[in-house]
Amino acid sequence: MSPEPPAAGVRRGARTAVAVLLALGALAYTTWALEVFLPTGLSPLRSYVSELAAEDQPYGTFFRSLDFGAGVLVCAGAVLALLWRVRPAGLSRGLARLTALGWAGVALFGAATAADSRLPLSCAPTADTACAARERAGLVPAAHSAHAVSSSVAVAGALVGMVLLTLVVRRAGAGGGGRAGGLLTLLLGVELAATVWTLAAVAAFDAGRGTWGLGVAQRLQLLTIAVWLVVVAWLVRRSWRRG
Repeated sequence: MSPEPPAAGVRRGARTAVAVLLALGALAYTTWALEVFLPTGLSPLRSYVSELAAEDQPYGTFFRSLDFGAGVLVCAGAVLALLWRVRPAGLSRGLARLTALGWAGVALFGAATAADSRLPLSCAPTADTACAARERAGLVPAAHSAHAVSSSVAVAGALVGMVLLTLVVRRAGAGGGGRAGGLLTLLLGVELAATVWTLAAVAAFDAGRGTWGLGVAQRLQLLTIAVWLVVVAWLVRRSWRRG
């Protein structure tokens, strides 16, 4: 049996590094589910996931650390994919550019998620009426106000990455399409629906009309992103190439 060419080993190692970083980032991004086992005092049906990491919450430091790690891991994986040009084989120049833009969206999602953890909420508005009143009156710390911006940027980056990379996978044929492409498309549809639901619920809460299942909507939104990242990590490791 002839030894593996060095270039092939490098290509496989590059794909493995990207896949592992994305998968670990996705795992860290779902650790909010530990709220099931922790006495957080927050309702998963109505609370923001970010409220778990608020400065006045008992497990705030723990969840902020996990969010930071998730963001760094995903960003690193996406940046390496950009630098190493990890993508399905046989792409046209246009699809190769869309792949790069898709990885850039994922990198933005990771960077904004890491920044999000450094700009925590000061309190939990869905569980604390005084906090909600201060938030509406603009009497919360700057980091609290900036959190909404960083969260919005993270979701926007995730959507860009999901739309573009899903499109590339669907168009890539045997190199990455098929059932995986269908699964990514399904996840993208769920993500878009969950995002619309989340935005409507946030608007309702801000208007004092209840939460409209805000906690469920946002948790579905975040879980879908994580599952999508795992599927992409699997595709990268299985059949995508470097260069």
